[in-house]
Amino acid sequence: MNVHALDPYASPAVAASASVTLVSSLSELLPLADFLTIHTPLIASTRGMLSDTELAQMKPGSRILNVARGGTIDETALLAALESGHLGGAAVDVFTSEPPVPDSTAAKLIAHPRAVVTPHLGASTIEAQENVSVDVCEQVLEILNGSLPRSAVNAPIILPEEYKKLQPFVRLVEKMGSLYTQHYASVPGGSMTLNTFDLIYKGEVAGINNTTPLFAALIKGLLSPISSTEGLNINIVNAELVARERGIFVSEQRSRDPTEESSYSSLVVLVARPPSRASSRAPVASDNVGGTPQVHQQRIISGTCSGDQPLITRVGRFEALFEPQGTLLICENYDSPGKIGVVGSILGREGVNINFMTVAPVSPKLLAAGDLTDIKATKDGTTDATLKIEHEASREALMILGIDRGISPDVTTDLVKEGGVLSACAVTL
Repeated sequence: MNVHALDPYASPAVAASASVTLVSSLSELLPLADFLTIHTPLIASTRGMLSDTELAQMKPGSRILNVARGGTIDETALLAALESGHLGGAAVDVFTSEPPVPDSTAAKLIAHPRAVVTPHLGASTIEAQENVSVDVCEQVLEILNGSLPRSAVNAPIILPEEYKKLQPFVRLVEKMGSLYTQHYASVPGGSMTLNTFDLIYKGEVAGINNTTPLFAALIKGLLSPISSTEGLNINIVNAELVARERGIFVSEQRSRDPTEESSYSSLVVLVARPPSRASSRAPVASDNVGGTPQVHQQRIISGTCSGDQPLITRVGRFEALFEPQGTLLICENYDSPGKIGVVGSILGREGVNINFMTVAPVSPKLLAAGDLTDIKATKDGTTDATLKIEHEASREALMILGIDRGISPDVTTDLVKEGGVLSACAVTL
């Protein structure tokens, strides 16, 4: 038996695992079917989806089963196809009116010799109702605890093995999006001046077929720090619509070889760029004003998962390795003696306790590749500023401190003024 199916939500991997061939349209499916079964909800797009034109496309003598909802098949057209002999038979347990009205088309279908008809009782037994109720409650609890939906009716089905692999990366990507918005909102240019993102999957994670949950997690992470008061519930069903309404564009890319980051079996890279910039690898620079290069740091964050634990591996130009959890203080400073002590004393003065600290240097690979900044030449055509900026950048480092509570803007201001750091911001993840 060969099985073909039309399903806008099924992934190729799910179909292949069930030995099913997906087709792209109803007109492609209908001429193939000896037996056509319907399993759709009754919505505007499926009401009357099979009428005279569609039934005429089916093979003579083919049979049709509607075990979904009454109204998906035009009952008058179905009765005519049975009476003409074009359809060899029909099995129906759903009607436009239940129970069917006497002398209606549905009543004539019930009496037709080529129709097998049963009451719509499949889920009406006490046992079925109890099982459905338990299953719904279990899935609601799982979703509220951060798990992915197992059987959403309007979202792609996720295979169990992919579900297990995806779960930690869903948390990772959401944290990356939130870190991006909170961290880069505090630097010149702001985070939301860039609305085009590359979400790049490298290594083993690139082999996952259904990455819709990762896309949704990114949108949720990007918007939650600035949309929490709106009560916006972003999920795999509405994420694409929310992104479109907010003017956010995401390009998903895959590379099965982690290449430069070969120490990680899986890596997710988030790159923010202007819509006009074709290359996702290019850093971001502002226009040259008055002959002085105006430089913006790269908007790049990467991360991986160690077991079920999400980890950030890069923030901008800095190689980092820290857990994106709780309240973090991120300070950029020149890598010189005494900076850690000064920052610690200012936090101590405010009664803020430091739980952990990580120092992230500028990536040697970026320095070697000259990929720190994207700088336009000065008016006279010279590029002396390039060497100066790269030299200064090579002396910088990033301090990531886990702190026990949030801090006021006055503290970050003091860190810049008194602590000698270049920039400071607090994020909550």
